[in-house]
Amino acid sequence: MSELLPGLTAELELCVTEADTASRWGSGLVPVFSTPALVGLMEGAAVRAIQGGLAPGQTTVGGHIDIHHLAATPVGMGVHARAKLTAVDGRKLTFRIEAWDEVEPIGEAVHERFIIDEARFVAKAQAKGEKRAAKT
Repeated sequence: MSELLPGLTAELELCVTEADTASRWGSGLVPVFSTPALVGLMEGAAVRAIQGGLAPGQTTVGGHIDIHHLAATPVGMGVHARAKLTAVDGRKLTFRIEAWDEVEPIGEAVHERFIIDEARFVAKAQAKGEKRAAKT
């Protein structure tokens, strides 16, 4: 059984590269930190916050994120996100996440993740792929 309690926190940081831009992700035409990359940074911070708190064979998957991307960040600038586990309801974990660049806040989110049995989850996904292959 997992041992997760509200209050766990973690941070994750990166330096924005061309691979992180809206123009690269196709989420816009400008060379600034994209919303999809911000979501990834935020989810990564949430995953880091609960590392070591799950039972063997368990992991988590994202289920919902309500994000506000507040400001643009150029290539070359550092960004970081801080996730805090705010609620545990059975398998559902809720996080409050904030992100900043070197100058100002750039994002805030409420994120839900779900505890899963990794082997069963992967097997189910692979079976779905096998069903598709059988149809063709």
